[in-house]
Amino acid sequence: MNNITIINTGCANLSSVKFAFERLGYQAEITDDLAKIQSAEKLILPGVGTASAAMQSMQSRQLIETIQQLTQPVLGICLGMQLMTDFSAEGEIETLRLINGNTQRLPNKGLPLPHMGWNKVHYQDNHPLFIDIPQDSYFYFVHSYAVLPNENTIATCDYGVPFSAAIARNNFYGVQFHPERSGKVGEQLLRNFMENL
Repeated sequence: MNNITIINTGCANLSSVKFAFERLGYQAEITDDLAKIQSAEKLILPGVGTASAAMQSMQSRQLIETIQQLTQPVLGICLGMQLMTDFSAEGEIETLRLINGNTQRLPNKGLPLPHMGWNKVHYQDNHPLFIDIPQDSYFYFVHSYAVLPNENTIATCDYGVPFSAAIARNNFYGVQFHPERSGKVGEQLLRNFMENL
């Protein structure tokens, strides 16, 4: 397993994700070519910016239906994870409906928003995405919206309230943090996605 395909959503810092995989020795390609996406071995759905802009960009590239029909492993990162849910309060829009849950603004608990920096992640034991990652490791976050814990939550973080640090359903996985900016544990998570799922 040497190839990773990064879906070009048109509104993300794609190169940092690409370089993270290349540093680990994988071939990474950024594309919005529907045939390449459909035939890819594994895919990344990245995201930076707002949910409404990302959905609009994916709509204009005719990506939405293609993504919804994927059967291979897909990892959503940050906004990419939020787009996998049913609905986002950021723009009040329906999202990809891949994993049950809604994305909501983090409640004001007297902490600065966006939630930016390193924070502790507690994951479900034995989940393949977190193999060889010490429990309660620190990952790097930048976000103001989050998915509250639900039946699809596989890891949580706390920032005034507990929220989903990672979610999963069928072949779709999402992480709210940025593994490409999370040092050794982030590298291990990307490796786990490539080799264990």
